[in-house]
Amino acid sequence: MIIQKTEKENEEKKTEIFYVNDVKEQSQYVNIFKSAGKDAVVLPHSIDVPFISTLEMKRGDVKFLRIDSDVSDDMRSEDISEESKKAYDELCEKVKSALHNDKLKVSVEHLKNDEISSVITISEESRRMQEMMKQYGMMGMDPSMFGGEGETLVLNANHPLVKELLSDSHKEYFNMICEQLYDMASISHSPLSPERMTAFIKRSNELMLKLK
Repeated sequence: MIIQKTEKENEEKKTEIFYVNDVKEQSQYVNIFKSAGKDAVVLPHSIDVPFISTLEMKRGDVKFLRIDSDVSDDMRSEDISEESKKAYDELCEKVKSALHNDKLKVSVEHLKNDEISSVITISEESRRMQEMMKQYGMMGMDPSMFGGEGETLVLNANHPLVKELLSDSHKEYFNMICEQLYDMASISHSPLSPERMTAFIKRSNELMLKLK
C-alpha cells in the first residue's frame, strides 16, 4: 500500500493513499507503479468508494487517490530541461489540434516505464463526480460545471512513437499517430464507444498497411 505525505499551499498536510478498484482494467497503471517501485491498496467492491469518501470526511488528514488520477514524481524518470519543455509545450498544442478536443489536457512526461507510450489520467474529484452523475442518471451533464478537471493525455517522451512526434519526421501521419496514441491510452483506461472502437480498428489497419 502506498502512503505518502503531501503539503499544498493553504492546505493542511494530508496522507495520500493510492488505490486500485479494477486490477485488470487498470493494469497499465499498475505496471507504471511497479516500474516506480510502488504499490497500491486494492479496493474492488462497489461499497469501497463511498466508504473512503466517508473516511476522508471523518479523517481530514487522509486523501485517497486512484492510481490513474495523476502522474507522481516517483513515476517520472528525469527532470525536463527548459529547452525540452518548450518543445513539449508545442507538441501538446499540436496534439490537441489534431484531436479536435479543446477540453482535453495534454502533457509530455518522461515515465520510468519506457514500454508505455501514453496514458489517460483524470483527477480524483472529476472521476468521483462522473461516477455520482452516472449513479443518479445525470450522464448528459458536463462534469466541468462541477469544477472537474477532466482528462489529461500523458505522452511518454521515452517511447519511440512519441519521439517520432517530437522529431516531426512523419508529418503526413501526425494526426493518425495522435489519434492512435489517444485511443490506446483510452482503451487502457475504460472501454471505447462503438464508434471510437470502429475508427480505432480501421486506423490500425491503415497504419499497418503503411508499413508495407
